[in-house]
Amino acid sequence: MSNQLKRYMVIILCGGLLLTGFFAFKAKNDKLFALAKNIDIFATLVRELDSYYVDEIDPDELVSIGINAMLEELDPYTEYVPEEESADFRMLTTGEYAGIGALIGGRGEGNIIIMPYTGFPAQSAGLKIADQLLKVDSVDVSKKNTSEVSDLLKGPANTPVKIKVKRNLDTLEFNLVRKKISLKNVPYYGKLDEKTGYIKLGDFTTNASLEVRNALIALKSQGAEKLVLDLRDNPGGLLSEAVEIVNLFIPKGKEVVKTIGKLENVNFTYKTTKTPLDKDIPLVVLINERSASASEIVAGALQDYDRAVLIGRKSFGKGLVQTTIPLTYNAQMKVTTAKYYIPSGRCIQAIDYAQTRENGEVYSIPDSLRKEFKTKNGRIVRDGAGIEPDEMIESKTYAPITYSLVARNHVFDYATEYFYKHPSIGKPREFSITDQEYQNFIKWLEGKEYDYTTYLEKSVSDMKKNAEKAPYYNEIKDQIEALEKRVNHSKEQDLITYKDEVKKVISEEIVSRYYFQEGMIEAGLLKDKDVLKALELIKQPSQLGKILTASAK
Repeated sequence: MSNQLKRYMVIILCGGLLLTGFFAFKAKNDKLFALAKNIDIFATLVRELDSYYVDEIDPDELVSIGINAMLEELDPYTEYVPEEESADFRMLTTGEYAGIGALIGGRGEGNIIIMPYTGFPAQSAGLKIADQLLKVDSVDVSKKNTSEVSDLLKGPANTPVKIKVKRNLDTLEFNLVRKKISLKNVPYYGKLDEKTGYIKLGDFTTNASLEVRNALIALKSQGAEKLVLDLRDNPGGLLSEAVEIVNLFIPKGKEVVKTIGKLENVNFTYKTTKTPLDKDIPLVVLINERSASASEIVAGALQDYDRAVLIGRKSFGKGLVQTTIPLTYNAQMKVTTAKYYIPSGRCIQAIDYAQTRENGEVYSIPDSLRKEFKTKNGRIVRDGAGIEPDEMIESKTYAPITYSLVARNHVFDYATEYFYKHPSIGKPREFSITDQEYQNFIKWLEGKEYDYTTYLEKSVSDMKKNAEKAPYYNEIKDQIEALEKRVNHSKEQDLITYKDEVKKVISEEIVSRYYFQEGMIEAGLLKDKDVLKALELIKQPSQLGKILTASAK
């Protein structure tokens, strides 16, 4: 190649690079100009509205509505957090707040204690489930909504608060001192049998990994040689805690998850950094459709390393990373900055929020676009739909009568009455109301409203509505009405048909009065088909090994 030709090529290359740089610079400047222009338009619009609109407007409320509407166009996890909501946001991310340590909820025209947390001021002072809140200090709260009452109960740690409640026909007063409340990530752990431990992990706030570690150490000291880790209904939380929990079971130096986004500073590979607590203990992990985010990282990483067998139902599919960014005036924004990728290389995100249909619905990732990946042992796993269990268990469905009795608070009220008539009951796992007590419950229901529509009745009702539009309806009217009478349910018969199911729900509610959240979890364990399947499987090492081995096909 001649020197002159080389010079021309260098000139062309440099020119191309300069041109590329120019267009990149121009594109960036154009974007910055568009941002500045639209922000100025928005500010001008709000200012002129405030000046000219016929009624008085609240700028804070109006701007918040505008911001939230804008963020809704992105994904459900990018959120604006104004200064006044910072305390609640901090509680969600850390699990800590200062208050009395009780879950409250609306009931009728007021609020009641739903669950006092063990070891905190409400429980220590003697507040009970179903106590109706009347006053907080000098403020009448009988007509206030739940969030207003909750705000009054919270306050700086070590400050006094006086609470007046109605309990049955009595009015009682309690003097409490607010304490820093750290909600447990592990509300319960125990043994399912002599050799099998069980840990319920409900959240991923600060110290989640430490709580799981301590629970596992305690279970091993009690003779546990196998473990069931329950991540069902766990919405996730801190990524660092998920990595630490995986590290309890896999060796040091192993990749757990990658975060990959638009900016270089959010791209990071998280690896285990410690010697595992037990890298050999047989492990089953329970997941369901409400296991999300950090739960999916733990379950997915353990699946990718063939370290655990997953049982249950497909997880939620939240593979998006949020970062909290401070804004002016102590506001914050939680913004999606990256996606999670677990060791096999798959992303667990199930919905593509970047695409929407014309009607505004978002796209789920179709099966045809889901890619195949392989676990350490060569098992095929797929991306784009959350984490799929190795052993699928159908979700538990309750009969309409059970839903009705719970929704109308009849189970709750009966358990409360039972509690005040019985000073004590047996251990949570052993307790169940007798057949005679169930008959007492049926009698107690007399005169109370708990009607409902069965699935079959709804189907027949829908069919009748459609048939009425047909020109030949009169010809089939008698048959349809006969079918309607045939499927009409009998509440009394349903109480007999679904006796075992209703008894189970009542028994667990009664247990909560004596043993609180921990007892309620324990009471349902050995009647839980997911747990029973896990127990059955973990007793068969050869079957566990077979599931964790790639198919020869």
